[in-house]
Amino acid sequence: MIQRVQTIFLFLIAVAMGTALATPLWEKSGTKSTEMAHLSALQYTQQQGVTTYADTVWYLALLIALVGVVALYAIFQYRNRLTQTALCAVNALMLTAIMGIVLYRTLYLGKLYGDPENQGDFLTGFYAIIAALVFNALANRFIRRDEKLVRDSDRLR
Repeated sequence: MIQRVQTIFLFLIAVAMGTALATPLWEKSGTKSTEMAHLSALQYTQQQGVTTYADTVWYLALLIALVGVVALYAIFQYRNRLTQTALCAVNALMLTAIMGIVLYRTLYLGKLYGDPENQGDFLTGFYAIIAALVFNALANRFIRRDEKLVRDSDRLR
């Protein structure tokens, strides 16, 4: 049924992914006040005075959107808990890939910009991805708990 606890967590994954798409993930100030680097789900930009360098990271936005869509699809697979578990596993893999891409872009490539000792600030979008990881683990746990309850009740009949 849709009223189960895992439905709330799956919906919160979709909300967190929408937040990650809409808000910036990371920013770092340069050595001068006019220098700034930003990472959002769609692009990475570096501003140095008047010049701006922009690099699209469409694959990050695609992965974030896919996680949200898979979470919404998993909500309506409540009759087949094994499918829901598999979809949560796919989401966990995609969320891990997202975290890897974001950390590579910020911690490794971000060192090349400005002060190498300053790693920048993680913003709302990054924390939304972490929240989605937690919600995915909780949803998977409650789906497995429901499956175990159904199996135990079938054994009693």
